[in-house]
Amino acid sequence: MNTTINTKKFTVTALLTALAILIPFVVVFKVYIPPFSATLGSHVPMFLSMFLGPWAAVMVGLGSALGFLLTLGPIIGARAFMHVFVALAGSALIQRDVSYKKVAAITAPLHGLLEVLVVLPFVPFDAFHLFIVTGVGTMLHHGADAVIAYALLKALDRSRVFNAVRTHP
Repeated sequence: MNTTINTKKFTVTALLTALAILIPFVVVFKVYIPPFSATLGSHVPMFLSMFLGPWAAVMVGLGSALGFLLTLGPIIGARAFMHVFVALAGSALIQRDVSYKKVAAITAPLHGLLEVLVVLPFVPFDAFHLFIVTGVGTMLHHGADAVIAYALLKALDRSRVFNAVRTHP
């Protein structure tokens, strides 16, 4: 891989990380049903980072965790930290030639389960709020953001910058 591509990949990763940090601050469409919350578009940088490789996925996930920690507190920040693992799994699947749609479908239950596990020690056991509101809610939010990211991927596919840094066509 040449230096130009490395520089572009680093730059796009930095931009996606910055976007992941900023989204919790600027997006006004939020749903909050404790312990669940959803901020529209917050998974989009994560989905895009999957195409840049595992290190980009980790950086963007950490940025998401930081943004949510600063805006909505430690529990939601810890839930956002799960984006690191979801993006890593998605990145590994993409590197194995799994289609984006399948990656989004495969990582949705992982995402829901990880967020349920994060909130489990902090809320009284209530199956409805844990598994339906948090688990299924996370999976639905994941799906909505996957659709937004897919539309952006189609548009970015035409750009030379994003196309040049993708690890997989």
